[in-house]
Amino acid sequence: MTNEALTVLAIISMVIWIAVSKEAVKPLNEVNRRKMITLTSAGTLSAIVITFILFQNF
Repeated sequence: MTNEALTVLAIISMVIWIAVSKEAVKPLNEVNRRKMITLTSAGTLSAIVITFILFQNF
């Protein structure tokens, strides 16, 4: 994977985690659980992919 693609993936991952944190600070009755599960899953998957790629480059 090229450095540009890895950079784009890292930026997307950061945006996802920012969205998770914005959803998490809402009061409990306003939190959309489906959105939280989806964003957390996508963020975790992107973090795992980034970690795997970085360790492959060592």
